[in-house]
Amino acid sequence: MEGKRGIFYGVGVGPGDPELITMRALRVLEACPVIAAPQTQNGEMLALDIARGAAGLDHKHILPLRFPMGRGDRAAIYEEAARQVEAHLARGEDVAMVNLGDVSIYATYGYLMERLRERGYETVMVPGVTSFSAVAARLGTSLAGMDVPLHIIPASAMSAGEALDLPGTKVLMKAGSRMDEVARLLADRQLLERSALVANCGLEGETVCRDLSRLPERLGYYTTVIVKE
Repeated sequence: MEGKRGIFYGVGVGPGDPELITMRALRVLEACPVIAAPQTQNGEMLALDIARGAAGLDHKHILPLRFPMGRGDRAAIYEEAARQVEAHLARGEDVAMVNLGDVSIYATYGYLMERLRERGYETVMVPGVTSFSAVAARLGTSLAGMDVPLHIIPASAMSAGEALDLPGTKVLMKAGSRMDEVARLLADRQLLERSALVANCGLEGETVCRDLSRLPERLGYYTTVIVKE
């Protein structure tokens, strides 16, 4: 008879401030014996650092999952990460994978979830506060109304010009490397006064800019721009 299999949880830990982690996320993190954490090439595990600011994880098994930012063979990278998680699930250990923001939005968890679900493992998603919700709160602005659509767009995935022509509120995520181009397009459309950004929202080095005609010198990967209609 096959032994009990572990459950694979995807846990959204919010954008940066540990106080934005939900009570459900804390309960799952504290119950799971294994915490899987995305790790950058330089060894950083930001989502794990955020989780540690709210949950007691000292006695957990930490499973780093390497996801290089380069182009590489992404399918092979996700498969290797899924294999590492599966090794624990097959032993009956529940695994919680921490993700920045919400686990359903641009989260690496989804790629592993699909693979492990196909192999018969139970998967559970624990939602978290999105980065753009935190950015809107930091700026003191609403994102949408009854008659105002909301568009969430990764700045690298499509033409920023096309995005800016959509009706309603536009949220450009991870826009740091394209900010000069974005600012120029906003100026061409006379949208600078309707736009603002926050970089590293809730993290050390948070930057707020409400005048995109004068951009800060350095804007990192986690830069979110809100453009109001």
